[in-house]
Amino acid sequence: QVQPVESGGDSVQAGGSLRLACAASGVTQGAHCMGWFRQAPGKEREAVAAIYTGDDSTYYDEPVKGRFTISQDSATKTTYLHMNSLKLEDTAMYYCAAEGSWFACVGTALDYKYWGQGTQVTVSS
Repeated sequence: QVQPVESGGDSVQAGGSLRLACAASGVTQGAHCMGWFRQAPGKEREAVAAIYTGDDSTYYDEPVKGRFTISQDSATKTTYLHMNSLKLEDTAMYYCAAEGSWFACVGTALDYKYWGQGTQVTVSS
């Protein structure tokens, strides 16, 4: 059983940076998609970024393009979300999702097998 564990959430001022980490020991060695999602109070969960481990291709939702970067360390099975130029609207609970198909990465499926418990990011003015 894989249990993704997120860390790195914090309270920061607008314009600041954070790095979230998702440790997913036991995740498959085969190519798969790792994704980050977020959910703000009163809003639906939305995709943020994804990375396909087969070729390290990355995908970003429009609001975070140019500000967030997803990366992975295959040796430690850790996926990172580097967040720069944080805005008030980035405030949310951030969740890691593991072992999705390539279709999950490109946003045409939501077939991740495992989800983390989330880490809170709060951006203040």
